[in-house]
Amino acid sequence: MAMKKPEFGFGVHLMLDGYGCKRETLVDIQYIYDFLDKYPAQMEMTKIMPPYVFRYEGPVKEDWGISGFVLIAESHISIHTFPEKLYLSVDMFSCKPFDTQKAIETLKEYFYIQKAEIHVLDRGQEFPNTIHDSAQVVRMDRILRGRR
Repeated sequence: MAMKKPEFGFGVHLMLDGYGCKRETLVDIQYIYDFLDKYPAQMEMTKIMPPYVFRYEGPVKEDWGISGFVLIAESHISIHTFPEKLYLSVDMFSCKPFDTQKAIETLKEYFYIQKAEIHVLDRGQEFPNTIHDSAQVVRMDRILRGRR
Protein backbone atom coordinates (compact mmCIF):
# COMPACT_ATOMS: atom_id res chain seq x y z
CA MET A 1 0.00 0.00 0.00
CA ALA A 2 1.77 3.17 -1.19
CA MET A 3 1.28 6.19 1.03
CA LYS A 4 1.50 9.70 -0.45
CA LYS A 5 4.27 11.90 0.89
CA PRO A 6 2.94 15.18 2.33
CA GLU A 7 4.12 18.57 1.01
CA PHE A 8 6.12 19.21 4.18
CA GLY A 9 7.87 16.95 6.67
CA PHE A 10 10.95 14.79 6.46
CA GLY A 11 9.58 11.55 7.82
CA VAL A 12 8.14 9.31 10.50
CA HIS A 13 10.21 8.05 13.44
CA LEU A 14 8.76 5.09 15.34
CA MET A 15 10.40 4.36 18.70
CA LEU A 16 9.31 1.23 20.53
CA ASP A 17 10.50 -0.02 23.91
CA GLY A 18 9.42 -3.63 24.42
CA TYR A 19 9.12 -5.34 27.82
CA GLY A 20 8.56 -8.97 28.71
CA CYS A 21 9.97 -10.17 25.39
CA LYS A 22 10.70 -13.82 24.72
CA ARG A 23 14.35 -14.22 25.77
CA GLU A 24 15.19 -16.60 22.91
CA THR A 25 14.40 -13.87 20.38
CA LEU A 26 16.66 -11.39 22.16
CA VAL A 27 19.78 -13.59 22.27
CA ASP A 28 19.66 -14.96 18.73
CA ILE A 29 21.90 -12.96 16.40
CA GLN A 30 20.56 -14.80 13.33
CA TYR A 31 16.94 -14.13 14.35
CA ILE A 32 17.62 -10.41 14.66
CA TYR A 33 19.67 -10.40 11.45
CA ASP A 34 16.80 -12.09 9.59
CA PHE A 35 14.32 -9.50 10.86
CA LEU A 36 16.53 -6.61 9.75
CA ASP A 37 17.24 -8.33 6.45
CA LYS A 38 13.61 -9.05 5.51
CA TYR A 39 11.53 -6.34 7.16
CA PRO A 40 12.52 -3.39 4.92
CA ALA A 41 10.91 -5.13 1.92
CA GLN A 42 7.73 -5.70 3.96
CA MET A 43 7.69 -1.93 4.64
CA GLU A 44 8.20 -1.32 0.90
CA MET A 45 11.58 0.22 1.70
CA THR A 46 14.92 -0.13 -0.11
CA LYS A 47 17.67 -1.90 1.83
CA ILE A 48 21.03 -0.44 0.73
CA MET A 49 23.34 -2.72 2.72
CA PRO A 50 23.17 -6.01 4.57
CA PRO A 51 22.27 -5.68 8.26
CA TYR A 52 25.09 -5.27 10.76
CA VAL A 53 24.39 -7.24 13.95
CA PHE A 54 26.73 -7.87 16.85
CA ARG A 55 26.83 -9.00 20.49
CA TYR A 56 27.64 -6.36 23.08
CA GLU A 57 29.07 -6.98 26.55
CA GLY A 58 29.49 -3.96 28.76
CA PRO A 59 30.91 -3.32 32.22
CA VAL A 60 27.59 -4.29 33.87
CA LYS A 61 27.29 -8.06 33.37
CA GLU A 62 23.50 -8.20 32.93
CA ASP A 63 23.49 -5.37 30.36
CA TRP A 64 24.84 -7.53 27.54
CA GLY A 65 22.77 -7.91 24.43
CA ILE A 66 22.48 -7.90 20.68
CA SER A 67 22.49 -4.69 18.66
CA GLY A 68 21.85 -4.37 14.97
CA PHE A 69 20.89 -1.94 12.28
CA VAL A 70 20.16 -1.79 8.61
CA LEU A 71 20.44 1.26 6.42
CA ILE A 72 17.60 1.77 4.03
CA ALA A 73 17.51 4.36 1.25
CA GLU A 74 14.73 6.00 3.25
CA SER A 75 16.81 6.04 6.52
CA HIS A 76 17.32 3.16 9.02
CA ILE A 77 16.02 0.51 11.41
CA SER A 78 17.92 -0.26 14.63
CA ILE A 79 17.43 -2.80 17.41
CA HIS A 80 19.10 -3.12 20.83
CA THR A 81 18.30 -6.06 23.13
CA PHE A 82 18.87 -6.65 26.84
CA PRO A 83 18.06 -10.36 27.27
CA GLU A 84 18.55 -10.49 31.05
CA LYS A 85 15.88 -7.80 31.39
CA LEU A 86 13.62 -9.20 28.61
CA TYR A 87 13.79 -5.75 26.98
CA LEU A 88 14.45 -4.35 23.53
CA SER A 89 14.41 -0.95 21.91
CA VAL A 90 13.66 -0.42 18.23
CA ASP A 91 13.88 2.70 16.07
CA MET A 92 12.38 2.87 12.60
CA PHE A 93 12.96 6.14 10.80
CA SER A 94 11.91 6.74 7.22
CA CYS A 95 11.49 9.73 4.95
CA LYS A 96 8.90 7.61 3.12
CA PRO A 97 5.56 7.20 4.94
CA PHE A 98 4.92 3.76 6.42
CA ASP A 99 2.17 2.09 8.41
CA THR A 100 3.39 2.52 11.98
CA GLN A 101 0.54 0.47 13.46
CA LYS A 102 1.43 -2.47 11.22
CA ALA A 103 5.10 -2.11 12.21
CA ILE A 104 4.16 -2.10 15.91
CA GLU A 105 2.06 -5.25 15.53
CA THR A 106 4.84 -6.98 13.58
CA LEU A 107 7.40 -6.15 16.28
CA LYS A 108 5.08 -7.34 19.05
CA GLU A 109 4.54 -10.66 17.28
CA TYR A 110 8.15 -11.19 16.21
CA PHE A 111 9.66 -10.54 19.66
CA TYR A 112 6.65 -11.68 21.75
CA ILE A 113 6.44 -8.26 23.43
CA GLN A 114 4.12 -8.25 26.46
CA LYS A 115 4.12 -4.48 27.10
CA ALA A 116 5.34 -1.61 24.95
CA GLU A 117 6.09 2.09 25.21
CA ILE A 118 5.52 3.62 21.80
CA HIS A 119 6.40 7.04 20.45
CA VAL A 120 5.79 8.22 16.90
CA LEU A 121 7.30 11.51 15.79
CA ASP A 122 6.88 13.46 12.59
CA ARG A 123 10.46 14.59 12.00
CA GLY A 124 11.47 17.74 10.13
CA GLN A 125 7.96 19.15 10.01
CA GLU A 126 9.07 22.20 8.04
CA PHE A 127 11.19 20.22 5.57
CA PRO A 128 9.82 21.07 2.10
CA ASN A 129 9.39 18.11 -0.25
CA THR A 130 9.20 20.00 -3.54
CA ILE A 131 11.31 22.70 -5.18
CA HIS A 132 8.30 25.02 -5.23
CA ASP A 133 7.81 24.58 -1.48
CA SER A 134 11.54 25.07 -0.89
CA ALA A 135 11.48 28.37 -2.76
CA GLN A 136 8.57 29.57 -0.63
CA VAL A 137 10.40 28.66 2.58
CA VAL A 138 13.52 30.55 1.42
CA ARG A 139 11.44 33.60 0.44
CA MET A 140 9.67 33.64 3.80
CA ASP A 141 13.00 33.25 5.64
CA ARG A 142 14.45 36.21 3.73
CA ILE A 143 11.37 38.33 4.53
CA LEU A 144 11.57 37.46 8.22
CA ARG A 145 15.32 38.17 8.36
CA GLY A 146 14.71 41.56 6.76
CA ARG A 147 12.38 42.49 9.64
CA ARG A 148 15.07 42.16 12.31
